[in-house]
Amino acid sequence: QVQLVESGGGLVQAGGSLRLSCAASGRTFSSYAMGWFRQAPGKEREFVAAISWSGTSMYYIDSVKGRFTISRDNAKNTVLLQMNSLKPEDTAVYYCAATERVASRASIEYDYWGQGTQVTVSS
Repeated sequence: QVQLVESGGGLVQAGGSLRLSCAASGRTFSSYAMGWFRQAPGKEREFVAAISWSGTSMYYIDSVKGRFTISRDNAKNTVLLQMNSLKPEDTAVYYCAATERVASRASIEYDYWGQGTQVTVSS
């Protein structure tokens, strides 16, 4: 098993930046592909970004390409989501997730989830 704890959310004005962090504990972090998902009020949870276990492959939803960057530090058991040029439509609870399979855009492929961190972007 792996436990995930997100941090770094908050309130920011449109155009600003935030960096989300996900700290993992438990079994070998480097064996997991990691993903970030988000859920806005009244909407379904959606994929945001994912990174392979090695950190060599990254995937993004089109709406965040060029603004968000996912990265990982296997020595520190951490995955990051750097979010720049934030927009009000990025407002959501952001979740970190881990899978023992390959990195995926599908939430059903992920076995472990954090509790989420709120990101609010004001206009």
